[in-house]
Amino acid sequence: MNSAESSITDIETYMNKLGAQARVASREISSASTGDKNKALLAIAAAINSSRASLMEANKKDLEAGSEQGLESALMDRLELSDARIDIMIEGLHQVAALDDPVGEVSDLKYRPSGIQVGRMRVPLGVIGIIYESRPNVTCEAASLCLKSGNATILRGGSEAIHSNQAIGECIKSGLQEVGLSEHVIQVLDRTDRGAVGKLITMPEYIDVIVPRGGKGLIERISNDAKVPVIKHLDGNCHLYIDDKADIEKSIMVAVNAKTQRYGTCCTLESLLVADAIAKDVLPKLREEYKVHKVEMRGCEKTQLLVEGVIPASEEDYETEYLAPIISIKIVADVDEAIQHINDYSSQHTDSIMTQDHNRAQRFLREVDSSSVMVNASTRFADGFEYGLGAEIGISTDKLHARGPVGLEGLTSQKFIVLGDGHIRQ
Repeated sequence: MNSAESSITDIETYMNKLGAQARVASREISSASTGDKNKALLAIAAAINSSRASLMEANKKDLEAGSEQGLESALMDRLELSDARIDIMIEGLHQVAALDDPVGEVSDLKYRPSGIQVGRMRVPLGVIGIIYESRPNVTCEAASLCLKSGNATILRGGSEAIHSNQAIGECIKSGLQEVGLSEHVIQVLDRTDRGAVGKLITMPEYIDVIVPRGGKGLIERISNDAKVPVIKHLDGNCHLYIDDKADIEKSIMVAVNAKTQRYGTCCTLESLLVADAIAKDVLPKLREEYKVHKVEMRGCEKTQLLVEGVIPASEEDYETEYLAPIISIKIVADVDEAIQHINDYSSQHTDSIMTQDHNRAQRFLREVDSSSVMVNASTRFADGFEYGLGAEIGISTDKLHARGPVGLEGLTSQKFIVLGDGHIRQ
C-alpha cells in the first residue's frame, strides 16, 4: 500500500470512528435534561474564560501563519481572536443557556373525531456536521447551539484556524466532562485533510445534516457532493433601497452602518439602490461619509454624473459580494424597479428599504424574496444575537425546514405524536 492509499484509509478509519462516536452520543444528548445542558454550557464558558492566555497563544500561531500565506485582510479579521471576541463567545454561551429549550415542546395538540389526540413534538435532528473556514468563534457558537438543541456535532474548521479550533475544542471537552456528559457530543476534527470533508458529507449512516459556513466555492462543493441534507446560503449580496419617501438623514446613517460596521460578514451591505427623485440629495452626502471610511463607490452612469470619482459599475458588480470596502450603486426610478433589481441580483440573504411610506414598506416586505427583509434598518442586524436567537449556526436561504438565521429551533424538527386510550380505527 502506497502512502496516498494509506492516508485515505487513515481518513476513512478516523471519520468512521468519529461518526460512530457521534451517533452514540446523539442518543445521550437527545435525552439530556435542560438543566444538564445548561450546566455544560456554563462550564464551557468558564473553561474558555480561564483559558484566555492559551486561546490567544493558539490564535497567534494561526495569525502568523495566515500572514505568511498572504491571507486577505477580511479573512485575517475573521481569524483573529481578541479579548472582546472571547467575551462575545462567553456571552453567547450564557445567552444560549438562558434560552428556552425547544426539545420536547408539544404544539397543536387537538382531538380528532375518532377520540385520539394528535399534536407535534419538537425533536433534535441527530448528528450535525459543520464545515467552516476562518472564524474560530464558530467552533464555540456551533457547539453551544447543537448542545442546547440536543444534537451531537462534528466540527471541521479550516486549516488557517487549526490551532485556535483545537484550543477551543479542549475547553468544550472540559466543560462536557465536568457535568458528566460524553465528550463525543461535540467533536472537533484534529486534521484539515480535504478528504475528511469528503467523508463527512457522505456518511448518512452517521450524519443527519451538514451545515457549511464559508466562501461560495466551499458551499457549492459541499452542496453538489453531499449525500445528506445541507442547510446553507451561498453568498450575501445584500441590498439597501433608499426610497424617495425616505428620511434622508436616517438613510445616510443606515447606509454607512450597513456597509462599514464590519466588512467581512454575510449581512454587510454590498449594493445600494437610490430613487432617482432624491439621488442628488443623498449620494453627494453619502460620498463624503464613505470617503471617511475609504469605501470605493462603483455606480451606474447617473451616479457617475452626480458624484465625482465614482468608478463605472459593471454587471458583475451588481452580482458581487465584495466582503471589502467597495459598494455598487444604481439609481432606480421607483420601488418597482428596486424590487425587480433586488429579485434579479440578490442572493436572497438580507435586503432593506428606507421609506416613510407604509404601503411601499409593506410591498417591499411581501415582494422581496429573501430570508430577511427589513424596513428602515441596517442589514447588519441579520444575525442570531440581534434576532434574539443567541449565537447562530449560520444563515439559510433555502426554503425548506429552516430559513434566515438558524438558531435552536432551526436545529430541531417536529414529529407527530398521537395520544389515545385503547383507541382502534374503525
